[in-house]
Amino acid sequence: MPAVKTIQLFIMKIVNFNDFNSVVSQYLAELRDVDYQQNRLLFRNNIRRIGECIAYEISKELNYADKHVTTPLGSLDMPLPSDPLVIATVLRAGLPFHEGFLHVFDHADNAFVSAYRMYTNREHTEVGVHAEYMAAPSVEGKTLIIVDPMLATGGSMAAAYEALLKTGKPAKVHIASVIATEEGLEVVRQAVDPESTTVWCAAIDPGMNEHKYIVPGFGDAGDLCFGEKL
Repeated sequence: MPAVKTIQLFIMKIVNFNDFNSVVSQYLAELRDVDYQQNRLLFRNNIRRIGECIAYEISKELNYADKHVTTPLGSLDMPLPSDPLVIATVLRAGLPFHEGFLHVFDHADNAFVSAYRMYTNREHTEVGVHAEYMAAPSVEGKTLIIVDPMLATGGSMAAAYEALLKTGKPAKVHIASVIATEEGLEVVRQAVDPESTTVWCAAIDPGMNEHKYIVPGFGDAGDLCFGEKL
């Protein structure tokens, strides 16, 4: 597989899977397809699988230490990840994405943040973000991975990051999304410590429509995963 291509956005490292060929492109194409979206199980499965792919790439960025392992026929030293991990999810759309990360980082601690968009005008063209609930361990000195399928305005991700910092200062931050926008990436860059933060995404789309949904995107991830809300 070709080396992951990265770009720098004002120091903050961004890894865009759309810059190289991988099976992630197939999963994303299916997520975008209006016919494929009719099956919620298939949609959730592809969100989960993209999470697994991104988690695997993140695993290459972790610190490793040798551990002695005994087999039925002998013993050997093996390099294993040594970073304490916390995987944090923005509810509710992030749940299947989170599950994909847990399939790879099955020893990680977990955090959950309820951060959601609210339209602030009658025309539904201006968006605010409200963080209402959080359940999290301390992230002090740990590697924090925040996952949310859609990084549109960046407001929900920035709110989740700021809420999680109340539990401590992480040593390293990885932010993962399925689709991002340049505008959202810039909002995140202003909210985080860019030198210790890496953003991972399957694609960066051109922008948003007047209602702040990513275009072409694939619609509302939460609704497509779990059904429409009031």
